[in-house]
Amino acid sequence: MTTDISDLLDYDEVVERFDPVLGLEVHVELHTNTKMFCGCPTTFGAEPNTQVCPTCLGLPGSLPVVNGKGVESAIRIGLALNCEIAEWCRFARKNYFYPDQPKNFQTSQYDEPIAYNGHLDVVLEDGEVFRVEIERAHMEEDTGKSLHVGGSTGRIHGADYSLLDYNRAGVPLIEIVTKPIVGAGERAPEIAKAYVGALRDLLRALDVSDVRMDQGSLRCDANVSLMPKGANVFGTRTETKNVNSLRSVERAVRYEMRRHAAVLVGGGEIVQETRHFDESTATTSAGRRKETAEDYRYFPEPDLVPVAPSREWVEELRATLPELPWERRKRVQAEWNLSDLELRDLVSAGALDLIVSTVDAGAEPDAARSWWVSYLAQQANARGVELDALPITPVQLARVIALVAEGTLTNKLARQVVDGVLAGEGEPDEVVATRGLKVVSDDSALLAAVDEALAAQPDVAEKIRSGKVQAAGAVVGAVMKATKGQADAKRVRELVLERCQ
Repeated sequence: MTTDISDLLDYDEVVERFDPVLGLEVHVELHTNTKMFCGCPTTFGAEPNTQVCPTCLGLPGSLPVVNGKGVESAIRIGLALNCEIAEWCRFARKNYFYPDQPKNFQTSQYDEPIAYNGHLDVVLEDGEVFRVEIERAHMEEDTGKSLHVGGSTGRIHGADYSLLDYNRAGVPLIEIVTKPIVGAGERAPEIAKAYVGALRDLLRALDVSDVRMDQGSLRCDANVSLMPKGANVFGTRTETKNVNSLRSVERAVRYEMRRHAAVLVGGGEIVQETRHFDESTATTSAGRRKETAEDYRYFPEPDLVPVAPSREWVEELRATLPELPWERRKRVQAEWNLSDLELRDLVSAGALDLIVSTVDAGAEPDAARSWWVSYLAQQANARGVELDALPITPVQLARVIALVAEGTLTNKLARQVVDGVLAGEGEPDEVVATRGLKVVSDDSALLAAVDEALAAQPDVAEKIRSGKVQAAGAVVGAVMKATKGQADAKRVRELVLERCQ
């Protein structure tokens, strides 16, 4: 049974009649230098099919070798999620046909994951804490990527032909799977968004992934089902695949809840299937019927030995865990004397950790906060991306702030430097040199501009000589215009007053 968006049940009626059950599966690409089972590089954006070898292409006679850094990252992720770490686990072959999986099976973990039985406490916008139970975090490899050419949707339906890029095949993945999330009620979409956001912050703090949802290094599959109020048997679920922004996670869950309810109230049955989320319409569409574990014909991977991390190694890795995001927020709130509302606003905007990282790189807190919540927030909104997806790092911004502090840049020039960094023109110092944006502080050059401005405004010059020093602003403005904003305004004012003595 299909449902038109106009037929969706009102959300208030949905939560009045049904209890939602969620299950969130988050795939995290690790930023290791090489793939999970071979030595191929993992550089994002490389020319198609240039980062492949017999092993990741599944050619006969090739043998996999486990990436030790990938195992280490998996353990650190499990520890940060309060999971138990397996003393012995192994890989399995997950068999299915996909054109972008050259081996025709995925090397993954099935019934013996490396981390299991954990939890993550999620702080909602009003400060309420909701605990999400973690079923498992297991190691696997990514698939390749299909590019469907022709058609209007970018999907295979309606395409003229498809191209395959196997660069991504074999890139290390950690899949983090929640236990069924019950009791969320009307806040289910908000909790889903907050959970993925908290997980992204945690993974970034661990420095195991760049968690760029826009580039696919963090992807969420959102499972949704409904059960009538008072029931205790879960409904049939659907799985919305590869949702790639926090906002979209919330919208996809909300849409599926409304769609499920409309189908059920109308006497229909939910089909267990995967679904695709359309960013432009905030709707989902049917994908394929969802397989069960039996359909995948899992069996132990014969070419890989089991993984058996020693307890000593696990404890050594536990000691490497950084200050976790929620702990950092408590500390920063106290140090910066932020109110709960100010803290929530910064967290909601995705700015707090960026500000902290900018301060850690040497910037003053007020300057870092001003940049991220004003000018850079405007740039993110204009581009339609999350704040942390902007192509500028806290270290780069801290350098811009330092250039302003030392007098090399004015605030106006600093914005041009930031624009250059965002445009991919290089590091801040490179942008300054290339665009010629350094402040003019040489007195000889400034005096020439001051004399020219005074000569062009004799009446203003006379007012200054008569004691009306506030009139100097007009001359300073003219000099700033003549130097394209690169003059040291403070020094210009001093020279104007000296000239008019």
